Amino acid sequence: MYMLTEAERIVRIPPAELDEDIEKVIDALTWDSFEGRIGDNKEMTVLIKNVRPVGPGRIVHGDGAVYQTVKYDQVVFKLKDNEVVEGVVVEILKFGAFVRFGPIDGLLHISQVMDDRVDIDESNQRLVGKDTGRNLSVGDVVKARIVSIDLNEKNPQDSKIGLTMRQPGLGKLQWLEDERKKKLQQQGEAQ
Repeated sequence: MYMLTEAERIVRIPPAELDEDIEKVIDALTWDSFEGRIGDNKEMTVLIKNVRPVGPGRIVHGDGAVYQTVKYDQVVFKLKDNEVVEGVVVEILKFGAFVRFGPIDGLLHISQVMDDRVDIDESNQRLVGKDTGRNLSVGDVVKARIVSIDLNEKNPQDSKIGLTMRQPGLGKLQWLEDERKKKLQQQGEAQ
């Protein structure tokens, strides 16, 4: 889920950069320090704008750098357990599919794709249901539920997010649309 919030943090301005345009230096250091990172509250900062210094900076004895408090507006992405997300399949492997939603990828294990036995067609990058014939390929848009979250704060791309599509209302969007049409057709025949 994306949210727009305000944050207040401290950036370190190295002595060599103190003679430059301080506003631009503070902007650049704030972006480098916090954009694309996971914060204390497990939110990934996606975008930073409107960086403003707060009060005078502090100089630490023996360091020479200025430590400046800044406030800024940020767009953050926060994952929640059991949240339903929509994403795109970006890779198929022998153990499942990786789904990209927001700035991060989640793993849809082969056992969580559908209520059917699944064959892996690695050469064609797809998973195929043995009984239903349904297939999941790279580029397909899916609706899945988050079942586990293990965030790697040092390298967010190495985070482990577990997904499932084995519940009503979840799956490849085309499957859901086909089910909806089938249900409407059955209701029309019953009347």
